Amino acid sequence: MGLLPMDFDILPPSDDRVFKLILTSPDAKPVLADLISAVLGRTVSDVVVRNNELPPEDTEEKAERFDANCVLDDGTQVDLEMQASRIQEETDGNYQNIKGKSIYYLCDLHSSQSAKGVRRYDKLAQTYQVTFCSYTVFPDRSEFVNTFSLRHDADNELLSDAIHVIYVELSKLQEIMKKSVMDMSDLEKWAVFFQYASEPQERETVNEVIASKEALQMAGNLLMSISKDERERAVFRSRRMYQTDRASDLATAEDRGERRGIEIGKREGVEIGKREGVEIGKREGAQNSRLEIAQRMLRRGRPISEIVEDTGLSIEEIETLKNGLDD
Repeated sequence: MGLLPMDFDILPPSDDRVFKLILTSPDAKPVLADLISAVLGRTVSDVVVRNNELPPEDTEEKAERFDANCVLDDGTQVDLEMQASRIQEETDGNYQNIKGKSIYYLCDLHSSQSAKGVRRYDKLAQTYQVTFCSYTVFPDRSEFVNTFSLRHDADNELLSDAIHVIYVELSKLQEIMKKSVMDMSDLEKWAVFFQYASEPQERETVNEVIASKEALQMAGNLLMSISKDERERAVFRSRRMYQTDRASDLATAEDRGERRGIEIGKREGVEIGKREGVEIGKREGAQNSRLEIAQRMLRRGRPISEIVEDTGLSIEEIETLKNGLDD
């Protein structure tokens, strides 16, 4: 029935390689069709997977994309991708790098149709870039599914429905997990399966989700088969070790850079402080010199207009000096 054993270590379907192995298996067409139907909100009767080969297994080549590139029965193109690890981003919290990646692959896939003899732009098939993401990309949006298309900035008028970017944020399922399985939508069930199938504490709920749909039962069987394969488990461990080592190396490099920046900043700060101190000293010295000259000229009875011209002091400053001498 596809249910997952309570005491077995299940590989996470939110891992990009496991995700692709499930969806591109020769027996997975009903699974893929059901998942795409849930994402697009319309029934998909047939789907063909393109570029089904897996990337090289060399652990040095983990930057390769792990996705399912599909064509539906009406010609619609869909690229399904699992983003398991965080992409390096700026610190402004806008996640522009992963958004740019989605747009890049979407445009590349959509424009590739011209090479197949399409002569009219308005006859191009629709293209969807669907990213299942294990972390939050839109922290200000409560929805776990966010869809974007080409619309007018001012009044939201649709320019074209030819291309769509869809993000499914698996990190936003806390409220969904409080629902009964009967009340979950098909996409919510798929999201729960991808996010929690490998977590023993959520196994009971995941099995309820699996039991509720035939396609999910098939996905559960495929996941169990992959999880029992010692070769796949070894590949998973190797990839996870590589990713952990890479993250550690990046963090170490960042820490070194931060410490070096602090030291350089301290040295430069001392030098800047010295230069600023000299400048301040010069300015204060010049001011004091002008004041002394003005005092001498006042004692000699020189007119204020002459003192202003010779020292550059203001009339108010000279009047203050004069009052001090009078006292």
